[in-house]
Amino acid sequence: MTSPLRAALPWALIVLVAIGAVLLRYGFIEPSDMAHACDGRDGPWWCGTRNLIVQGFLNYTYGYAAVVVALVALFVRGTGVSTLAACLGVIALQLYCYEGGAVALLVGALRLVRVQYDQRSALVTA
Repeated sequence: MTSPLRAALPWALIVLVAIGAVLLRYGFIEPSDMAHACDGRDGPWWCGTRNLIVQGFLNYTYGYAAVVVALVALFVRGTGVSTLAACLGVIALQLYCYEGGAVALLVGALRLVRVQYDQRSALVTA
């Protein structure tokens, strides 16, 4: 894979995760028809998954997970951890965990820029 494509891949992944999180929120969580379908005991098969996702943001699980991975990204130098922190930050932002999601997205994105800059500098000086 060429260097510009390799550098753009984590950013494209973050955008794809953001699109997926938007579709999850506005297509699966937010519609009132979906919520009403899961009100009774005899709801569709996907109600368990939907309720688990809702419990995740009611308990701020996505925000906590995003912040923990962002802290790991501060100490572990790598593209994968930085991308994961930014992706979890985007998911947390979309699923109502704003504070933790914003911190994780910021830390992950800044860390990713720093890691990519260091990799680029190492290639230029070598």
